[in-house]
Amino acid sequence: MTNQEIQRLLEAQRAYYRAGTTLPVSFRVAQLKKLYAAIEKYQEEISAALKEDLGKSRFEGFMCESGMALSEISYMIGHVRKWARKKRVSTPLAQFPARSYRQPVPYGNVLIMSPWNYPLLLTFDPLANAIAAGNTAIVKPSAYAPATGRVVEKIIKECFTPEYVAVVTGGRAENAALLDQKFDFVFFTGSQAVGKEVLRHTAEHLTPVVLELGGKSPCIVDASANIQLAAKRVVFGKYLNCGQTCVAPDYVLCEGSVKEAFVAAVREAIRRQYGEAPLANADYGKIINQKHFARLCGLIDAKKVVAGGEVDADTCRIAPTVMDNVTFEDAVMGEEIFGPVLPVLTFENFDAVVDVLKTRDKPLALYLFTENKKRVRRVTTELSYGGGCINDVIIHLATSAMGFGGVGESGMGSYHGKAGFDAFTHYKSIVDKKTWLDLPMRYQPYRSKFYEKLLHIFLR
Repeated sequence: MTNQEIQRLLEAQRAYYRAGTTLPVSFRVAQLKKLYAAIEKYQEEISAALKEDLGKSRFEGFMCESGMALSEISYMIGHVRKWARKKRVSTPLAQFPARSYRQPVPYGNVLIMSPWNYPLLLTFDPLANAIAAGNTAIVKPSAYAPATGRVVEKIIKECFTPEYVAVVTGGRAENAALLDQKFDFVFFTGSQAVGKEVLRHTAEHLTPVVLELGGKSPCIVDASANIQLAAKRVVFGKYLNCGQTCVAPDYVLCEGSVKEAFVAAVREAIRRQYGEAPLANADYGKIINQKHFARLCGLIDAKKVVAGGEVDADTCRIAPTVMDNVTFEDAVMGEEIFGPVLPVLTFENFDAVVDVLKTRDKPLALYLFTENKKRVRRVTTELSYGGGCINDVIIHLATSAMGFGGVGESGMGSYHGKAGFDAFTHYKSIVDKKTWLDLPMRYQPYRSKFYEKLLHIFLR
């Protein structure tokens, strides 16, 4: 779309929102039900598109994309009536007689920019939150997942009129044109580099924004952990979607006394989950494109590979790979990997590990495998990160009952469930002051000692 077309589309959405059509909760619920039904209707096309873009199997596509989107939408449907009500709060005695409340209202016209790694889930999850909160939305899918983008566009066009919810396709030119517009709220999921550009543009209009970014999410495995189970779960979370998951364990910090056992268990877990020849496994996906494939290949140090390492340039596939004896100086530790390469670092002093992590960028996730409760308390209270798990990986984002988001370099704001509704909502604070009594002490002239005593009583 051209800049002018995008501007006209946004103007139409502004007019639609100003008409008040999106405000009734009954309207919002009806739209969410339409979206839910459409995702179910096009499940076969969704599965085929995810296979084409990312090599995802039917099972993984439903488990990690459309199924989770359906779960979020149904959670919105079940709770939005409660969330959209006014919330009564207490009123200070000095304001008597009055009634105070917080009233949730939509931001208005919002922009949702979604990534390529989970192109369906990370489009429809925030869209469901935006609809539940009563906004209009322009959705911009990633150009790197074109097949899924076409299905997303088909579903949205079938469910909604463009003045309510619309899709803008394209690449960088369209992204720039959208960010030049003044939206009431912007929701972005993607890389830190692009997130910085989004924040620069939204700052020009003082537009509130949620940034869901990434980072190098550490996974700590200590000597008290269940090594076999830790390896099994790390392998699942690391190589899901070929490592192209924002909360995948980026690297492992393993206590020296169990490191050899852990690496051996990881190799066995890879064999059990992906077979002797993972590149021959039809359910194992691919890297999104040649650019990212080449970048990942450049991070693999063949001298440190202890499992995997096989690549297929024609299909952009890299076998689940493990690198041992890695240090923070290795190239693979210089950036977020976002691929099926697992570096293993060794530590001897747990306290030193915590101290080191305090100095590094705040990650989107952190994982700790241990049976030591003191270590759990220390990691969860002293380290700053978006969210995480104890004795598992990635599953913390799979519940609508908890907000999901980053902190510092890994993002700002959160969504999912109530947190998602809140993200797309402004809460007005309102005092409804009664007229049958008007306490005179706030008015000048301030000469009454009695009123001054009352004031001290009210404001203590």
